[in-house]
Amino acid sequence: MVNLQPSAQTEVTVPSENLREVVYPDSDGQPMADNTKQFEWIVLIKKNLDLLFVNEPNVFVAGDLLWYPVEGNPKIRIAPDALVVVGRPKGERGSYQQWQEDNIPPQVVFEILSPGNTSLEMERKLLFYERYGVEEYYLYDPDHNMCRGWLRVDGYFDEIITIDQWISPRLGIRFDLTQDVLQLYRPDGVVFQSYTEIAQQLEQERQAKEQALQKLAEIEARAGRLADRLRELGIDPHQI
Repeated sequence: MVNLQPSAQTEVTVPSENLREVVYPDSDGQPMADNTKQFEWIVLIKKNLDLLFVNEPNVFVAGDLLWYPVEGNPKIRIAPDALVVVGRPKGERGSYQQWQEDNIPPQVVFEILSPGNTSLEMERKLLFYERYGVEEYYLYDPDHNMCRGWLRVDGYFDEIITIDQWISPRLGIRFDLTQDVLQLYRPDGVVFQSYTEIAQQLEQERQAKEQALQKLAEIEARAGRLADRLRELGIDPHQI
Protein backbone atom coordinates (compact mmCIF):
# COMPACT_ATOMS: atom_id res chain seq x y z
CA MET A 1 0.00 0.00 0.00
CA VAL A 2 1.26 3.46 -0.88
CA ASN A 3 1.78 5.55 2.27
CA LEU A 4 0.51 9.06 1.59
CA GLN A 5 1.10 10.52 5.04
CA PRO A 6 3.66 13.36 5.05
CA SER A 7 6.74 12.77 7.14
CA ALA A 8 7.50 14.57 10.38
CA GLN A 9 9.09 17.97 9.92
CA THR A 10 12.84 18.25 10.29
CA GLU A 11 14.25 20.94 12.52
CA VAL A 12 16.61 23.37 10.79
CA THR A 13 18.79 26.20 12.05
CA VAL A 14 18.26 29.61 10.48
CA PRO A 15 21.31 31.90 10.42
CA SER A 16 20.90 35.46 11.72
CA GLU A 17 21.98 37.04 8.40
CA ASN A 18 19.51 38.88 6.21
CA LEU A 19 17.69 36.01 4.51
CA ARG A 20 16.24 38.26 1.81
CA GLU A 21 19.69 38.66 0.27
CA VAL A 22 20.41 34.94 0.04
CA VAL A 23 20.34 33.50 -3.49
CA TYR A 24 19.43 29.86 -4.08
CA PRO A 25 20.58 28.94 -7.62
CA ASP A 26 18.37 26.63 -9.66
CA SER A 27 21.41 24.88 -11.10
CA ASP A 28 24.64 23.52 -9.68
CA GLY A 29 26.34 23.50 -13.07
CA GLN A 30 26.51 19.70 -13.14
CA PRO A 31 25.00 17.59 -15.94
CA MET A 32 21.90 15.55 -15.23
CA ALA A 33 23.67 12.33 -16.26
CA ASP A 34 27.16 11.17 -17.22
CA ASN A 35 26.03 8.78 -19.95
CA THR A 36 22.99 7.56 -21.87
CA LYS A 37 22.39 4.55 -19.63
CA GLN A 38 22.25 6.67 -16.47
CA PHE A 39 19.97 9.19 -18.20
CA GLU A 40 17.56 6.49 -19.35
CA TRP A 41 17.30 5.09 -15.84
CA ILE A 42 16.68 8.50 -14.31
CA VAL A 43 13.90 9.18 -16.83
CA LEU A 44 12.43 5.69 -16.38
CA ILE A 45 12.14 6.04 -12.61
CA LYS A 46 10.98 9.64 -12.60
CA LYS A 47 8.28 9.27 -15.27
CA ASN A 48 6.93 6.02 -13.85
CA LEU A 49 6.68 7.64 -10.43
CA ASP A 50 4.74 10.44 -12.14
CA LEU A 51 2.33 7.82 -13.50
CA LEU A 52 2.10 6.09 -10.12
CA PHE A 53 0.95 9.31 -8.43
CA VAL A 54 -0.83 10.96 -11.36
CA ASN A 55 -4.11 11.09 -9.40
CA GLU A 56 -2.52 12.27 -6.15
CA PRO A 57 -2.41 16.11 -6.19
CA ASN A 58 -0.33 16.28 -3.02
CA VAL A 59 2.55 14.07 -4.12
CA PHE A 60 5.42 15.96 -5.76
CA VAL A 61 7.87 14.03 -7.96
CA ALA A 62 11.01 15.53 -9.49
CA GLY A 63 14.24 14.54 -11.19
CA ASP A 64 17.62 16.25 -10.86
CA LEU A 65 16.08 19.09 -8.83
CA LEU A 66 18.23 20.97 -6.33
CA TRP A 67 17.00 20.50 -2.76
CA TYR A 68 17.89 23.16 -0.20
CA PRO A 69 17.05 21.83 3.28
CA VAL A 70 18.32 24.81 5.33
CA GLU A 71 17.08 28.36 4.92
CA GLY A 72 19.86 30.90 4.74
CA ASN A 73 22.58 28.46 3.65
CA PRO A 74 22.55 27.84 -0.13
CA LYS A 75 25.78 25.83 0.13
CA ILE A 76 23.81 23.01 1.77
CA ARG A 77 22.17 21.47 -1.27
CA ILE A 78 21.92 18.31 -3.33
CA ALA A 79 20.16 17.22 -6.52
CA PRO A 80 18.86 13.63 -6.24
CA ASP A 81 18.36 11.82 -9.53
CA ALA A 82 14.72 11.36 -8.48
CA LEU A 83 12.78 12.37 -5.40
CA VAL A 84 9.27 11.98 -3.99
CA VAL A 85 7.65 14.32 -1.49
CA VAL A 86 4.36 13.20 0.02
CA GLY A 87 2.36 16.12 1.35
CA ARG A 88 3.37 18.77 -1.20
CA PRO A 89 1.39 19.78 -4.30
CA LYS A 90 2.46 19.12 -7.83
CA GLY A 91 3.76 22.06 -9.84
CA GLU A 92 6.77 23.71 -11.37
CA ARG A 93 9.74 24.58 -9.15
CA GLY A 94 13.18 25.95 -9.88
CA SER A 95 14.44 24.22 -6.76
CA TYR A 96 12.97 22.55 -3.69
CA GLN A 97 13.41 25.03 -0.85
CA GLN A 98 12.24 23.05 2.13
CA TRP A 99 11.23 25.96 4.38
CA GLN A 100 8.75 27.03 1.69
CA GLU A 101 7.30 23.50 1.53
CA ASP A 102 5.94 23.21 5.10
CA ASN A 103 9.46 22.05 6.01
CA ILE A 104 8.74 18.60 4.54
CA PRO A 105 11.88 16.88 3.21
CA PRO A 106 11.76 14.38 0.36
CA GLN A 107 10.76 11.05 1.89
CA VAL A 108 12.20 8.91 -0.92
CA VAL A 109 15.23 9.55 -3.13
CA PHE A 110 16.90 7.57 -5.92
CA GLU A 111 20.44 7.76 -7.24
CA ILE A 112 21.71 6.04 -10.39
CA LEU A 113 25.41 5.25 -10.22
CA SER A 114 27.68 6.15 -13.13
CA PRO A 115 31.39 5.46 -13.71
CA GLY A 116 32.14 9.08 -12.78
CA ASN A 117 30.74 8.74 -9.25
CA THR A 118 33.39 8.19 -6.59
CA SER A 119 32.89 6.21 -3.39
CA LEU A 120 33.59 9.38 -1.38
CA GLU A 121 30.90 11.27 -3.30
CA MET A 122 28.33 8.56 -2.69
CA GLU A 123 29.25 8.34 0.99
CA ARG A 124 28.65 12.08 1.31
CA LYS A 125 25.27 11.73 -0.38
CA LEU A 126 24.30 8.94 1.99
CA LEU A 127 25.23 11.07 5.01
CA PHE A 128 23.37 14.07 3.54
CA TYR A 129 20.16 12.11 3.06
CA GLU A 130 20.41 10.63 6.53
CA ARG A 131 21.06 13.99 8.16
CA TYR A 132 18.28 15.91 6.43
CA GLY A 133 15.34 13.59 6.90
CA VAL A 134 15.06 11.20 3.94
CA GLU A 135 13.13 8.06 4.91
CA GLU A 136 14.15 5.78 2.03
CA TYR A 137 17.25 5.98 -0.16
CA TYR A 138 17.85 3.70 -3.13
CA LEU A 139 21.10 3.45 -5.12
CA TYR A 140 21.26 1.48 -8.36
CA ASP A 141 24.33 0.58 -10.43
CA PRO A 142 23.01 -0.36 -13.91
CA ASP A 143 26.43 -1.47 -15.15
CA HIS A 144 26.56 -4.29 -12.59
CA ASN A 145 22.83 -4.65 -11.80
CA MET A 146 23.50 -3.92 -8.14
CA CYS A 147 20.97 -2.15 -5.95
CA ARG A 148 21.27 -0.99 -2.35
CA GLY A 149 18.74 0.64 -0.10
CA TRP A 150 18.54 2.35 3.26
CA LEU A 151 15.53 2.81 5.52
CA ARG A 152 15.26 5.31 8.36
CA VAL A 153 14.82 3.53 11.69
CA ASP A 154 14.78 5.46 14.98
CA GLY A 155 16.21 8.52 13.25
CA TYR A 156 19.08 6.81 11.44
CA PHE A 157 19.61 4.83 8.25
CA ASP A 158 19.64 1.04 8.40
CA GLU A 159 20.80 -0.67 5.23
CA ILE A 160 18.21 -3.01 3.74
CA ILE A 161 19.84 -6.44 3.95
CA THR A 162 17.86 -8.08 1.14
CA ILE A 163 16.78 -5.63 -1.54
CA ASP A 164 15.54 -8.29 -3.99
CA GLN A 165 11.72 -8.44 -3.70
CA TRP A 166 11.82 -5.51 -1.28
CA ILE A 167 8.66 -3.37 -1.20
CA SER A 168 9.05 0.33 -0.48
CA PRO A 169 7.00 1.29 2.61
CA ARG A 170 6.25 4.72 1.16
CA LEU A 171 5.76 3.97 -2.53
CA GLY A 172 4.57 0.38 -2.50
CA ILE A 173 6.85 -0.45 -5.46
CA ARG A 174 8.70 -3.79 -5.56
CA PHE A 175 12.38 -4.25 -6.45
CA ASP A 176 13.20 -7.35 -8.50
CA LEU A 177 16.85 -8.22 -9.20
CA THR A 178 16.26 -11.68 -10.68
CA GLN A 179 16.55 -10.33 -14.24
CA ASP A 180 19.62 -9.00 -16.04
CA VAL A 181 18.51 -5.50 -15.03
CA LEU A 182 16.51 -4.17 -12.13
CA GLN A 183 12.76 -4.45 -12.56
CA LEU A 184 10.50 -2.14 -10.59
CA TYR A 185 6.83 -3.05 -10.15
CA ARG A 186 3.95 -0.80 -9.17
CA PRO A 187 1.66 -1.87 -6.32
CA ASP A 188 -0.79 -3.19 -8.95
CA GLY A 189 1.92 -5.45 -10.38
CA VAL A 190 2.57 -3.41 -13.53
CA VAL A 191 6.28 -3.13 -14.36
CA PHE A 192 7.94 0.25 -14.86
CA GLN A 193 8.14 0.82 -18.63
CA SER A 194 10.23 3.06 -20.85
CA TYR A 195 8.73 5.51 -23.35
CA THR A 196 9.56 3.07 -26.14
CA GLU A 197 7.84 0.16 -24.40
CA ILE A 198 4.77 2.28 -23.63
CA ALA A 199 4.63 3.48 -27.26
CA GLN A 200 4.92 -0.10 -28.54
CA GLN A 201 2.14 -1.23 -26.21
CA LEU A 202 -0.12 1.62 -27.34
CA GLU A 203 0.59 0.75 -30.98
CA GLN A 204 -0.29 -2.90 -30.37
CA GLU A 205 -3.52 -1.85 -28.67
CA ARG A 206 -4.32 0.48 -31.60
CA GLN A 207 -3.74 -2.29 -34.13
CA ALA A 208 -5.85 -4.73 -32.11
CA LYS A 209 -8.67 -2.18 -31.96
CA GLU A 210 -8.49 -1.59 -35.71
CA GLN A 211 -8.61 -5.35 -36.38
CA ALA A 212 -11.61 -5.72 -34.08
CA LEU A 213 -13.43 -2.86 -35.83
CA GLN A 214 -12.63 -4.37 -39.23
CA LYS A 215 -14.03 -7.75 -38.18
CA LEU A 216 -17.14 -6.05 -36.81
CA ALA A 217 -17.62 -4.22 -40.12
CA GLU A 218 -17.27 -7.52 -42.03
CA ILE A 219 -19.87 -9.20 -39.78
CA GLU A 220 -22.26 -6.29 -40.23
CA ALA A 221 -21.75 -6.42 -44.03
CA ARG A 222 -22.50 -10.18 -44.13
CA ALA A 223 -25.58 -9.64 -41.98
CA GLY A 224 -26.77 -6.93 -44.39
CA ARG A 225 -26.30 -9.19 -47.42
CA LEU A 226 -28.20 -12.00 -45.65
CA ALA A 227 -31.05 -9.62 -44.80
CA ASP A 228 -31.25 -8.50 -48.45
CA ARG A 229 -31.39 -12.10 -49.62
CA LEU A 230 -34.18 -12.92 -47.18
CA ARG A 231 -36.19 -9.93 -48.44
CA GLU A 232 -35.73 -11.17 -52.02
CA LEU A 233 -37.33 -14.44 -50.87
CA GLY A 234 -40.21 -12.53 -49.35
CA ILE A 235 -39.06 -13.07 -45.79
CA ASP A 236 -38.91 -10.20 -43.33
CA PRO A 237 -35.55 -10.65 -41.53
CA HIS A 238 -36.92 -8.88 -38.48
CA GLN A 239 -39.59 -11.57 -38.07
CA ILE A 240 -37.13 -14.43 -37.87
